[in-house]
Amino acid sequence: MRPPETNELLLIRHAPAAHGGRLCGRSDVPALLPSEPELIPLRGWLSSCSSVVSSPAKRCLQTADALFPERSVVTDDRLWEQDFGDHDGLPFSELPDLGVLDRETLAAQCPPGGESFAAMATRAAPALTALAGRARAGGPVAVVAHAGTARAALGLALEVPSVGLGFEIAPLSVTRLRCHDGGLSIIATNWTGPGA
Repeated sequence: MRPPETNELLLIRHAPAAHGGRLCGRSDVPALLPSEPELIPLRGWLSSCSSVVSSPAKRCLQTADALFPERSVVTDDRLWEQDFGDHDGLPFSELPDLGVLDRETLAAQCPPGGESFAAMATRAAPALTALAGRARAGGPVAVVAHAGTARAALGLALEVPSVGLGFEIAPLSVTRLRCHDGGLSIIATNWTGPGA
């Protein structure tokens, strides 16, 4: 399998979170990392990354440390997951049923005391744009973050932030974006490494 191209921005969702059946956006829960042999193929494929940036969340930093041992990892607060406010930490069974909403309405939906997906995407966009510029100048660049961050990047690539909500992002998967002067194009979503 060929390594990532030098102009790729690689958004890696953290390994499964030890959330205990509860919603965790800003809740700083640890990652449930796979065994060392399971990490080796993806770690090897990612070894050519010129830099690694992570959300400050524990689950992201643990994932970054597992995939990039002995590498310097920079954190960026703008890459945090959406702030679910009063809903953060609730059991999934107790989350309010919002009914059927179109993507624009869902993106604008703001939980009490939190932020909407649209606000999170706006917060993340400058960081993602800067990282895409870094990838164009000499990547690939790896970003270890959250499902919401990957969806924000996909919305940025498609130039409609709410469209990012149409993507499911699996734990420990890579969203591969090509960075060019005209913007971003999508190479793959939910990519899990060589041999996948």
